[in-house]
Amino acid sequence: MNPRIAVALVLVAVMALGALVLAARGGRDAEPVAAENAFAGAVLPKGFRAPDFELRDQDGEPVSMRSLRGRPVIVTFLYTHCEDTCPIQAQTVRGALDELGHDVPALAIAVDPPNDTPRSARRLLAEQRATGRLDFVLGSAADLRPVWRGFAIQRQSVTQEHNARFTLVDANGYQRVGYPGREATPERLAHDIALLEREAG
Repeated sequence: MNPRIAVALVLVAVMALGALVLAARGGRDAEPVAAENAFAGAVLPKGFRAPDFELRDQDGEPVSMRSLRGRPVIVTFLYTHCEDTCPIQAQTVRGALDELGHDVPALAIAVDPPNDTPRSARRLLAEQRATGRLDFVLGSAADLRPVWRGFAIQRQSVTQEHNARFTLVDANGYQRVGYPGREATPERLAHDIALLEREAG
């Protein structure tokens, strides 16, 4: 056999083997998203409690931050008629929960009342296959304003886009880790949630 052909066949075989290994590992990069005991997202200043509220979700069920104490909570900010960033944010939450291997409370705080309605919230969650995994927190602008302020979020308006962001709240109700929307990945969120779960014991 021609030596060049033999070398080419060996190279093809090595690349095919590499592709199989990557496929078996789910295509993940060899590098971890962060050091084992370090957060992948931005660590927030100490002492900032998540704003408490008692509002309703897309199904009319009561939801409050206080009722979720004891477990980490994923918080993001969506509006139901968004066609670009919000579907990606919902998919990032789904991917994080899949990566984690179990669900934790995940909230999408509405940023466009009164356009964010129970019906439009249920539609968005269904379209993103996030029903049952992500709860949409709804209310009037007056109801939601203290929540936006507590998370330092700019609401959606005709003149400005809302803050596409994620915040992880720890089991004691404190804001611990934040991500601008583009910096959040399912792997990074899952890594940091797992750290918060370990802290909570």
